[in-house]
Amino acid sequence: MMQTAILLIVLVLHSGVAWSEDKDSVAADTLALPMGVIDPQLLPVGYSGREKLVYDVSWTGGLKIGELHLEVKAIAEIDDGYEIRAFVTTQNGALNLIYPIEDVHVTKVRGPSRLPYHYEVWQKEGYNYRAHRVFEYDQEKGYIRYMKNEKLQGEYQIDGETNNEFSSFFNSRLMDFHIGGQFLVPTFADKRKVDVVVHAVSQKTFEGTIIGPVSTVEIMPVMTFEGLYEKKGDTVIWYTNDECRVPVRINSKIIIGSLTAELTAYENPACKLYPAVMK
Repeated sequence: MMQTAILLIVLVLHSGVAWSEDKDSVAADTLALPMGVIDPQLLPVGYSGREKLVYDVSWTGGLKIGELHLEVKAIAEIDDGYEIRAFVTTQNGALNLIYPIEDVHVTKVRGPSRLPYHYEVWQKEGYNYRAHRVFEYDQEKGYIRYMKNEKLQGEYQIDGETNNEFSSFFNSRLMDFHIGGQFLVPTFADKRKVDVVVHAVSQKTFEGTIIGPVSTVEIMPVMTFEGLYEKKGDTVIWYTNDECRVPVRINSKIIIGSLTAELTAYENPACKLYPAVMK
């Protein structure tokens, strides 16, 4: 379904997932891996509070099915507080008249580890479906409260601190990538906390991105859960191999074909390597 296809790319940008068919094997392999830690030298750019990214989302063969707009904004009244905002839309996509989607996801993070304390979703899908979801995180107590359409859906007690799917994506890009290396990023999804295994696979050069020729690190994360929307197959993210860590392309296999999110606009005054290129 087109609904699944466009929403899948939201999950791709939440955390860059790759579905594992062998959960027990992945869980066993994580025992010896280190936890990923944000490099404080990358925080001034990665969380400048003024970053904007826009992606065209295309299905196999280059058919554009929608757009994804991301923004990281500073929260003035909270020290080290930031809002990660994502707007997913089928506007300017091939099938917008058949099944329009306009979803807004807002994750609020704070502290040196940029962990979530509030996550809110407004879903507007098709001509009838509407939903409002709210997750509240108490990182110190390991407590998460989930509301949907103003009704309590669940309360969860977890061990230790955790990301949600959006903060996992934005935080993992600021961790140390060694080609061939792996690290873990704890993430809450599917009513439980799991450790995302992040693989630094290789380096690759792209000549024709909107910010020019770039050297990138190819990252393949692995999750053992479905997350918000169904997916199948590997996901690969390419970040610029520099202090800006710009995600220039994301590719995810689905049941039929694959989805690609291609960077089409970028702005971050704290990144001195690439000038703003906005639509």
